Amino acid sequence: MAWHTEDVEAVFEELDSSPDGLDPDEAAQRLEEHGPNEIQTEAARGPLRVFLAQFTSALIWVLIAAAALSLLVGHAVDAILIAIILLANGIFGFVQEYRAEQSLEALRELSAPEVTVRRGGEQRTVLATELVPGDVVVLGEGDVVTADARVVEAHSIEVDEAALTGESVPVSKSTGTLPAETPLAERTNTVYRGTSVTRGRAEVVVVGTGMETEMGAIATELLTAEETQTPLQRSLDALGRRLGVGVIALAAIVIPVLVYGGTSWVQAGLTGVSLAVAAIPEGLPAIVTLTLALGVRKMAEENALVRTLPAVEALGAVEVVCTDKTGTLTEGEMRVQTGWVYDETVDLGEGSGSGGDETADPAASDGGEVPDTAEPVDAAETGDRVGLLLEIGALCNDATTEDGDPTERALVAAAADHGIDVEALRGERERVDEVPFSSERKRMATVHDDVVYVKGAPGVVLERSSRILTDDGPVELDEATRERVGEQVETFADDALRVLAFAYRERGDDGDDGDIEENLVFVGLQGLMDPPRREVHDAIADTHRAGIGVKMITGDNAVTAGAVAREVGIESDVMTGSEVAALSDEELRERVQKTHVFARAEPVHKVRILKALQASGYSVAMTGDGVNDAPALKNADVGIAMGIRGTDVAKQASDIVLLDDNYATIRTAIERGRKIFDNVWKFVAYLLSANAAEVALVFIASLFGYLVLPAVQLLWINLLTDGLPALALGTDPAGDVMDREPRNRDAGIIDREMLTFIGGAGLVVTVVMLGLLVYVLDGAASVTPYAMTMVFTGFVVFEFLKLYVVRWSRDTPLVSNRWLALAVGASLVLHLSVLYTPLSAYFGTVALTLGDWGVLGTALLVGLGPMLAVGWFVKRHTGHHEDGGGDDETELSPGAAG
Repeated sequence: MAWHTEDVEAVFEELDSSPDGLDPDEAAQRLEEHGPNEIQTEAARGPLRVFLAQFTSALIWVLIAAAALSLLVGHAVDAILIAIILLANGIFGFVQEYRAEQSLEALRELSAPEVTVRRGGEQRTVLATELVPGDVVVLGEGDVVTADARVVEAHSIEVDEAALTGESVPVSKSTGTLPAETPLAERTNTVYRGTSVTRGRAEVVVVGTGMETEMGAIATELLTAEETQTPLQRSLDALGRRLGVGVIALAAIVIPVLVYGGTSWVQAGLTGVSLAVAAIPEGLPAIVTLTLALGVRKMAEENALVRTLPAVEALGAVEVVCTDKTGTLTEGEMRVQTGWVYDETVDLGEGSGSGGDETADPAASDGGEVPDTAEPVDAAETGDRVGLLLEIGALCNDATTEDGDPTERALVAAAADHGIDVEALRGERERVDEVPFSSERKRMATVHDDVVYVKGAPGVVLERSSRILTDDGPVELDEATRERVGEQVETFADDALRVLAFAYRERGDDGDDGDIEENLVFVGLQGLMDPPRREVHDAIADTHRAGIGVKMITGDNAVTAGAVAREVGIESDVMTGSEVAALSDEELRERVQKTHVFARAEPVHKVRILKALQASGYSVAMTGDGVNDAPALKNADVGIAMGIRGTDVAKQASDIVLLDDNYATIRTAIERGRKIFDNVWKFVAYLLSANAAEVALVFIASLFGYLVLPAVQLLWINLLTDGLPALALGTDPAGDVMDREPRNRDAGIIDREMLTFIGGAGLVVTVVMLGLLVYVLDGAASVTPYAMTMVFTGFVVFEFLKLYVVRWSRDTPLVSNRWLALAVGASLVLHLSVLYTPLSAYFGTVALTLGDWGVLGTALLVGLGPMLAVGWFVKRHTGHHEDGGGDDETELSPGAAG
């Protein structure tokens, strides 16, 4: 039912309730009927579920199959090694994801557990979960609204609805009726679950509880949202499936060929197992997991809490960031920006007064000085109009710098920033009476011993003023001056400022106070706004340079949204939520690519914008803090919630939680994600080129009847070279990754450059190792332990050399990673242990002489030139864009980077 369209009497009648509230027995019956006033959320994942989730990729299942096959043919050592790798991978992923879940639990906000209701004509306190439709709830300043309710009695009440609508300014509530088409953000006669009272008090009648609230509707959509895979997850799953099919096809060809050539079925089966082991990069899942975990740890230090490991890589692949305004692009707190006194505009921004930049001092603007305390009558005589303007803002006020209405807190902070000791001033100018603010009066007045101070809406205060304060004191406020004041108000409003007017009246004028809010002396204006964070402009410029579009979606009005967007560097027309609703899906897909600022957006609009972008092929990151963001966060390629202002629902729906709520952290996280992907690219290319060479070598040798590398040696090569050295690649520095276009997410991680490296490097290693095999066999009919050891060791050492070639191919300085040098050294020592210790019996190796090492060194020098040629070719074709990235004034081309 459209409760905002009904008058109070009709609402009570429809709910079968009254201003005295429900009878307690009736409330209990309705609780049975409607259920607890709770929001259903996705069940938290337990430790076992988190652990099992680490074993769901296709590549992991291929490895499990390889272990089972090894065990089946009697290679228990091979099976054990694979099992150890799989277990390590699962533990690494589990530890990170479970820690993230625990960290998120610590961030959750506590909701008000109890509310004051009127039942049977008496006030009582009940649990918020026991509220039912028809309950009359008493709300006061600081209370959290725990159900949707229609206002039946309002006393200067204002409600912060930023969590639901994105509106940064508290909304005044009243009891009147509204048209049916009134958008959610403008329904001033209704309060909603998850919002909070910033001032005043009210009585409301509950119209919706639990899942029947606006928050419940969002939660319902959230629960039905489908989980999406990141580009890396899709790539690795595709790789696993291809490897599985490839291994089966390879074995189906090789085993019959060997049997036909006279090899026994057992030997042919062992060769098949060796080929399977050679084809599968056992260390890849663990190395990917560990590299992402290292990135997650670094991102946590940079105020980004990652809930799922693949989200790190996915964030580095996004093409569009959809961001909320309040608290993300802006500071999330109202501040006085500027002021106006008779024909003078003054800068009242933070730091512009005492202790700030001298060039921004308001005294420099109007010729006066801002004293520590200002006497109002003396101020009128001396022309200290700025000091008086700030005094009125501080005294006609119920807030402190930390508590109270956001607008009033901003006025107090402005006075304090400009050298006024507000606490001392309030002690000297003790309030003796007041006329409180209300949405109907649109003004507030405080009475002091010798003066009345008034603040309120400019039109209201101006109408009640007969004089205006100038340098020469109060003068008559004529029509021309009124028009100039009105023009200044419009100028401030065009800059998205919330404008308040300030005036005073000396007590005892004409021998009688009369109406204390009439015959005022107009002092001036203060313009307030929730200002953009200082670092956001540069962060958005960097995001654009990286070829990423930025779209601001907010519940604020179009004027405010457009002004903030321009200030942070987003140039665009503004589209409202109602305009979004009026477009078809096809029309929206076209408009959303060129429009980057959306105002008065409701939850359904945010999801439609997201889906329109995704339907056009974009990879989208959605940022937000409110309940209204949750469905979009869940459906986005990467959901990014705010840790400070963010609601519990938003955090649960997200992949990443920003601990500082700052868009600049998103920019840093994107850069981190791109660097991580670069490192993942390097070790995937490194691992797969090794596996390609292993498969080619074993396959070609088997055609001539040679089992050159048994499964245990292949596993050792993979474990040794794919372990510490590959992991060290995950710590590699990277160049300016923000100077690249977003990569094509559909291309996967195995792109053209990687295929070139895998094929080229694999061919070089295969040819060199086959040549080495022919040399050491010297015409022997079967592979000797010595020949096997030479090829085995040559493969290991060549892989260490290739590490530096793959890094060079991606513009990584060769001597920039000390961890890689340590990893290579440690791995070489481990390999020597299987040559010169009793471990050699398990690997079928023999000790090599100094002359043997000389032969291996010669083979490596022969292969170095062709390997460098492959690296140079890849390096040449790894492109960076020339123009510095994306431009929000043009239509983005999803996946253009390829």
